[in-house]
Amino acid sequence: MTRELRRVAVLGGMRIPFCRSNTFYADLSNLDMATAALNGLVDRFGLKGEHIDEVVGGAVVTHSKDFNLAREAVLSSQLAPSTPGVTLIQACGTSLQAALMSAGKIASGEIESAISLGSDTTSDAPIVFTKKFSKRLVELGQQKGALDKLKVFKGLSPAELAPQPPSVAEPRTGLTMGQHCELMAQEWKIPRAEQDKFAYESHKKAAAAYDSGYMDDLIVPCAGVFRDNNLRADITLEKLATLKPAFEKSERGTLTAGNSTPLTDGAATALIASEDWAAKHNLPVLAYLTHGQHIGNNFVGGDGLLMAPTIAVSKMLDRAGLTLQDFDFYEIHEAFAAQVLCTLKAWEDADYCKKTLGKDAPLGSIDRAKLNVKGSSLAFGHPFAATGARIVAKMAKLLSVNGGRGLISVCTAGGMGVAAIMEAPKSIDVRAAA
Repeated sequence: MTRELRRVAVLGGMRIPFCRSNTFYADLSNLDMATAALNGLVDRFGLKGEHIDEVVGGAVVTHSKDFNLAREAVLSSQLAPSTPGVTLIQACGTSLQAALMSAGKIASGEIESAISLGSDTTSDAPIVFTKKFSKRLVELGQQKGALDKLKVFKGLSPAELAPQPPSVAEPRTGLTMGQHCELMAQEWKIPRAEQDKFAYESHKKAAAAYDSGYMDDLIVPCAGVFRDNNLRADITLEKLATLKPAFEKSERGTLTAGNSTPLTDGAATALIASEDWAAKHNLPVLAYLTHGQHIGNNFVGGDGLLMAPTIAVSKMLDRAGLTLQDFDFYEIHEAFAAQVLCTLKAWEDADYCKKTLGKDAPLGSIDRAKLNVKGSSLAFGHPFAATGARIVAKMAKLLSVNGGRGLISVCTAGGMGVAAIMEAPKSIDVRAAA
């Protein structure tokens, strides 16, 4: 039997304020923050005691105690315990990918409602001991007598006690995302001043969004925090210019703490559903999630680690029958200012588009006035798994207020890109009538 695909409605989202690592959320776990964001969504949309067909999401930096984080967050929230939770990890694309996966089920009629969830803490990163010492601890738990327990530590050397610090380095290259992005900036010749200006604009736009009250219905306070603490309303280009390179220490270095996202703690959610479900719950449709795409690239073979979104967007545009210029808003995740600038430059480059994207002509440039219009990750911060849901909720509000069509692009560790297209209801309805 052939089913007709249904439209997937985005009803909104909620997040907690994002905080720099080891500041206000230093004592909170992934579960604490995920639950706070989830309950904020429940309160905002009147979902107390409600069954949701699935909550999908997770965290990138995890402990063994984060076992099935999505399900535990559901059980800790005010949702009905019948709501299942599915834990997913796709680096920085986690909660956007979660929304896309659930959207496919809604479109096919398998489910009616879903919540995309992402939470991450680098304050509570797991500390791992050497394998030899870990084995001793396991054996210690198996012993009953005091003497037998002491024997476990026979021959113990101080070197065994040295903890293995958590790392955000790529396992296949040994380089951090910042080091990889520095290489991209050098390859694409993105100057330091251009990166600083991009970061400056992100902070200014985000500060204006807060001051205008635009963020009020997108954020629920947590642990006494009401606003992202990475945001610098008083930022200046002069201050940014004084910062030293963070990843490449020589005079070639261009990435700094000011034009890169900081390690961040936080959580975010996005609510999607069928139109019938939305109508039954008296919830207005803010936007529709119409297309999605994810893909990896060969970053080990020389492609830039964070350049996969260029491919994902290109493939998605082909399937949607759209051009890069057919959008009213662009939300390109600002992992680093250089990443966004490299992406934009690549889309304008004929050789890159032919070799990497298989295009006879470049995708072209975009109107920068439509890019990250309310600020993005450089200002708000970037709790890895939470960023996708933050962007979906923010894009939905933009489209509900202004109409039109929006493009989302998120780069991830592991050389992957996740992209999506969202459209305002009135934009779709006008085209259908025509």
